Amino acid sequence: MPLVMSGQEGAYVAPSAQEIEAIARRTLAALPDEFRRHLGDVVLIVEDFADDETLKALDIESPFDLTGVYHGRPIGEKSSMESGAMPDRIHLYRRAILDEWVEDGEDLATLVRHIVIHEVGHHFGLSDDDMHRLEDEA
Repeated sequence: MPLVMSGQEGAYVAPSAQEIEAIARRTLAALPDEFRRHLGDVVLIVEDFADDETLKALDIESPFDLTGVYHGRPIGEKSSMESGAMPDRIHLYRRAILDEWVEDGEDLATLVRHIVIHEVGHHFGLSDDDMHRLEDEA
């Protein structure tokens, strides 16, 4: 997805949060059914940057260094006796994603797909190898 001309020579408009969310939702829809059926309650949120609390908890100094994060407990650690907990959430951080996209020159859809699958992997408690395999299948 290229940057879009804004009408002024040399000026560009970066993809919106809605455009990044659309890529993320297409990624989720393309996952194998055995994964998709366990993602119905996971909330997808696209924000410009992670909040200070999240950055501090992950010991990250710059908000540009965090493109996405999973908040929740992996499926294998949940109990049917739990109630009242916040829903599991996948946060994508638009400005950090765009910064990495411009810096690395990777296709935006490919980058967002990689981030989403990595965070989905945390939801399932998957290893990095499992995440790579899932990404290959999506």
